[in-house]
Amino acid sequence: MRTIRPEPLTRAAFQPFGDVIGMEGAAHFTINQGYAERFNDLANIDVDQDGGTTNVSLFLGQPRPTKIAIQLMERHPLGSQIFFPLQDRPWLVLVCGDVNDLASYRAFTASGMQGVNYARNVWHHPLLVLDPDSRFLIVDRKGPGNNLEEVWLGEESIFSLEP
Repeated sequence: MRTIRPEPLTRAAFQPFGDVIGMEGAAHFTINQGYAERFNDLANIDVDQDGGTTNVSLFLGQPRPTKIAIQLMERHPLGSQIFFPLQDRPWLVLVCGDVNDLASYRAFTASGMQGVNYARNVWHHPLLVLDPDSRFLIVDRKGPGNNLEEVWLGEESIFSLEP
């Protein structure tokens, strides 16, 4: 069984899969009479395909067993999907270019100050948290059409993810 180890999440490394959402490296300017700094244009929210609209929700995630068996990948053909943590706890991101090509899988460790915006049609694993009761703000698509495609990789996972 192949093991994949996460690398640090950076804008450059994640660019083929979507956007990293965070203050570091973001365009920003001062607002509110100098009492706030606005970090602007952090993600391309892409949800209007076939009449979709924006959905904002909260997720409460639980950790999976250590040495995570990767058995499922998913993608959203009609819209992007943002995951942004609501506490400062590291979490994991797993993406790939082709579910059948092991070499295309990439894992990242995101800080609790970084979110991701999975671009439309990017294969990713469902939420992977390291701590109990991890809260996330989610921005994605709601509306007509099927915006979820899942691929089960089999009872025996093709590899494991070690935090």
